[in-house]
Amino acid sequence: MKWKKIVAALLGAAVMTTCFAGCGGSQSASKDSSGSGSDDNKLVIYCPHPLSFINPLVEEFEKESGIKVEVVAAGTGELLKRVESEKANPLGDIFWGGSLSTMKPKADLFEPYKSVNEDHIQAAFKNTEGSMTRFTDIPSVIMVNTDLIGDIKVEGYEDLLNPALKGKIAMADPSKSSSAYEHLINMLYAMGNGNPDNGWDYVTKFCKNLDGKLLSGSSAVYKGVADGEYVVGCTFEEGGAKYVADGAPVKLVYMKEGVISKPDGIYIIKNAKHMENAKKFIDFVTSKEAQTLITQKLHRRSVRDDVPAPAGLEEKSQIHIITDDEQVVNQNKKAWLDKFKDIFTSVQ
Repeated sequence: MKWKKIVAALLGAAVMTTCFAGCGGSQSASKDSSGSGSDDNKLVIYCPHPLSFINPLVEEFEKESGIKVEVVAAGTGELLKRVESEKANPLGDIFWGGSLSTMKPKADLFEPYKSVNEDHIQAAFKNTEGSMTRFTDIPSVIMVNTDLIGDIKVEGYEDLLNPALKGKIAMADPSKSSSAYEHLINMLYAMGNGNPDNGWDYVTKFCKNLDGKLLSGSSAVYKGVADGEYVVGCTFEEGGAKYVADGAPVKLVYMKEGVISKPDGIYIIKNAKHMENAKKFIDFVTSKEAQTLITQKLHRRSVRDDVPAPAGLEEKSQIHIITDDEQVVNQNKKAWLDKFKDIFTSVQ
């Protein structure tokens, strides 16, 4: 297997930078003594995905391309702050992950590039912006621990207001987790009957039932439910589907009030030092072979028009799919995050 380094997420940009430069640099030097030219055969990826999702694809890319990959794993919000702080001297090449609702307001941080596979991307998922390559299609879901739920009914958002679930709901901070932000958007539109302004009454009641518990990242949600720390959690489909496939005592609920299913993306960081390698990686992860691996082994839905849906997941035709207004969402992101924070703080 080609050499690979996963840099664990660390709290604080300064600490992360130190680890990346110190750990990554020293180990790279010890593995390759071919001189400065070896740096051309490298790719640095910032990624909030679970390592169990990252590793198979990175390993396959390294095997096919001969390019050495370093992955800095942390939450979407942390990594975006890092990209912003490094604008004058980018240390990453690829940002892999993050919902479009989170990433579009930051589009100026990324380089225009359309993959060689764009012709096979479904019409709804085309890279119309130039720098926003769609990667997978991800519905928001509620994850339920079937050992702990008992006779409590959970079919949608309204059921999360049950007093029996107070303090037992896993929800990440939407300012730090793109999947949590997608749930906030989903709540506003689903519980507001299409008008997000009318959804805040529900959000207030939901925050009360969180009982002061708000998690720092997406992985804490699905891990918390699977491990029995929480009875239910607001997460994304793949985060829970892998546990279902492994036989864990969990199930996925597609909210009866409506599910927003959006793609996440993969983006080249502007002025990336390994630009050609970054383009190769985007071409790789949007290829039929990689997208088939994603659906068959990694429990996500493909954005391609020639790759079938994963076995074992609900057919999208059976899910009550609703949509948001992308322009409204993009214009209101900061205001909505601030309002959520104010509500969460005030109800504790």
